[in-house]
Amino acid sequence: MKDIKDIRNIAIIAHVDHGKTTLVDGLLKQSGTDLGKNVGQEQIMDSNEIERERGITIFAKNASVEYKGAKINIIDTPGHADFGGEVERVLNMADGSLLLIDAQEGPMPQTRFVLKKALAIGHKIIVVVNKIDKPNARINHTLDKVLELFIELGATNEQIEFPVVYAAGRLGKAGLAPDLDAMTDCAPLFDAVMKHIPPPKAEIEGTLQVMVVSISYDNYKGRIGIGRITRGIAKAGDQVSIVGIDGKVRKAKITSLMTFAGLGKAEATEVVAGDIAAFSGIADLTIGDTIADAVNPEALPAIMIEKPTVKMIFSVNNSPFAGKEGQYCTSRNLSERLMRELDNDVALRVDEGKSPDEFVVSGRGELHLAILIEKMRREGYELQVSRPEVIMKEENGVTCEPAEDVWIEAPESYSGTIIEKISNRKGEMKNMSVENGIVNFHFFVPTRGLIGFRNEFIIDTKGKGIINTLFAGYFPKWEAIEANEHGSLVVHESGTTTSYGLLNSRDRGVLFIGPGVEVYAGQVAGEHAKTNDLSVNVCRQKQLNNFRAKTEAVSDDLIPPRLMSLEQSLEYIGDDELVEVTPKSIRIRKRELGGSGRKS
Repeated sequence: MKDIKDIRNIAIIAHVDHGKTTLVDGLLKQSGTDLGKNVGQEQIMDSNEIERERGITIFAKNASVEYKGAKINIIDTPGHADFGGEVERVLNMADGSLLLIDAQEGPMPQTRFVLKKALAIGHKIIVVVNKIDKPNARINHTLDKVLELFIELGATNEQIEFPVVYAAGRLGKAGLAPDLDAMTDCAPLFDAVMKHIPPPKAEIEGTLQVMVVSISYDNYKGRIGIGRITRGIAKAGDQVSIVGIDGKVRKAKITSLMTFAGLGKAEATEVVAGDIAAFSGIADLTIGDTIADAVNPEALPAIMIEKPTVKMIFSVNNSPFAGKEGQYCTSRNLSERLMRELDNDVALRVDEGKSPDEFVVSGRGELHLAILIEKMRREGYELQVSRPEVIMKEENGVTCEPAEDVWIEAPESYSGTIIEKISNRKGEMKNMSVENGIVNFHFFVPTRGLIGFRNEFIIDTKGKGIINTLFAGYFPKWEAIEANEHGSLVVHESGTTTSYGLLNSRDRGVLFIGPGVEVYAGQVAGEHAKTNDLSVNVCRQKQLNNFRAKTEAVSDDLIPPRLMSLEQSLEYIGDDELVEVTPKSIRIRKRELGGSGRKS
């Protein structure tokens, strides 16, 4: 059991793709941590399959390293704004933060969000200027911008006097000066943590208090609650009280107690206040519960999490292909899975819909909900989802809606298109600058206007544009926003698509499906060039005759379809359309398959 003075709890916070997880790799390897099968692997902490595919951190994770006799608990946090709920709850376990800044890009929108949260709870910040090995690194410019950001966010004088460490996370090097040649390893970063991050503020004397901030599951131990011990000493086998979010108290027993060691957990007989521990054996443990003394239970203050801003309707799949590809297809299956997700995701909300087959699921953004849908389809669930909608709320008798700050970086030649599209979505330009042929915009846009914009933006800028958004708050509702207007090419009859049928439809717009695909009447086969819907016969067969013709001629002339990902499909659909999601397929369809509710 470590002395409280030899424990450091740090969170690593940054904007997306500024190198958090790569730096953690370097810290784990530098400390001599046993990595087991992960030796030689990159982004070790991104263990989830979806994280590896997308190259982003989605779920906060814990690790621990030993350095000169001290134990350093590391919390790797997500960088995307949609997963801010993960960041908000795990910051409570740390006493200080390593704020990573890309030496070339400088502070970015999400940097502002995570830094604001860390400063608000009084964290000591160590600024790590990462990726100094980039050819275009602007170290002095980056530091000036970081100082401006601290002042803008109202940091105290003590917080503004932040220590700076320079690093090249990919190379596993760090130093107190921006001289890459003089760096050898990550030791200067460890030394900075030991020097500037204070030991945990905790009371060893007194009754037990632990706030559960994360939940995991083990096939052998069952439900595991993770949290930092605020007061007292936790012991395996002890009887405890669980104080729920609703204030109700129930009795339980800690059957197993663990601490973090390297990438895994190690069994412990007791864990002292200040350390991060994992508890198992407590039934129905949820995030926000307080594990307290069995006789005199005292609850800790509840975790404050920002409310969801976007909602979607998840419903049972009722298409002609329902039940063919999924293992879990019923409303009971959906309900149980969504309730299970609530245990781990404090930023999510699930309400009953208009019918027993519908559930209104609210989250922090389109990506937040898209990741949930992706997890469900990989687990064998089959469902259909509606277009994302913003959540309105009443403030002093005025209807308000969420809005976001939007930062866009793109080649200057696309600036006219970008300004036009944002203006149509009721966006307001805050700032604009041009440097070396690259234009940077800062817009203020209602969230409602941004739904469906990212896909258009990528197409309009030929994939050369970068867009970042950050929730700005609730503001009086804007008037009608005519955005995402499109018409669809709707399948006329069920069957299998043919090259001949698709060839006859290609001039009508952009196709989403290729030949040899099973489709049903009412399914969307592509985007119409005009804003009305059009029925197309993509299953049409070429009539046989006495004349020979080259069969390749048909398929050679066919343009490859635009394959729609889950996020692209969610952004594309209109109010009269749904996305059908199964483990094997993602289809866009009309709500009314028969055609009575279609746009003309």
